[in-house]
Amino acid sequence: MKRKIYFAGSISGGRGDKKLYQLLIRHLAAYGTVLTEHIGDQSMTKLGEDGFSDSEIYQRDVSWIREADIVVAEVSTPSLGVGYEIGQAEVMNKPILCLYQNRENHRLSAMIAGNPRLVVVRYESSEDVINNIDTFFDSLK
Repeated sequence: MKRKIYFAGSISGGRGDKKLYQLLIRHLAAYGTVLTEHIGDQSMTKLGEDGFSDSEIYQRDVSWIREADIVVAEVSTPSLGVGYEIGQAEVMNKPILCLYQNRENHRLSAMIAGNPRLVVVRYESSEDVINNIDTFFDSLK
């Protein structure tokens, strides 16, 4: 079954994981339409998208969250926007997968790690995160 997937990843909080985002988006596309493919755009900087006002981005993204069947968020890089998107998806009763790369001297926010409504996956490698995504989607069948 093809689903609509909202992928969330840091933009303003930092773009250090953009290659990872691109990998994740490509893999998620096997499960459905990724509404937010632009998050993996290698040319996007932490300044965000050109040509859209903050209001336009907000309205578009909330609309996409409403439209999505599932939200997948890479939460290794702290981001106010990603946290907000997760909160909106939770209020809308969407299944939410949060992906967190174990890193030395970093800790996942308790608001994510302690939320029983979220599926939080901690991973070590690209192969590990891909396998966890597959497990999550298998659990939805």
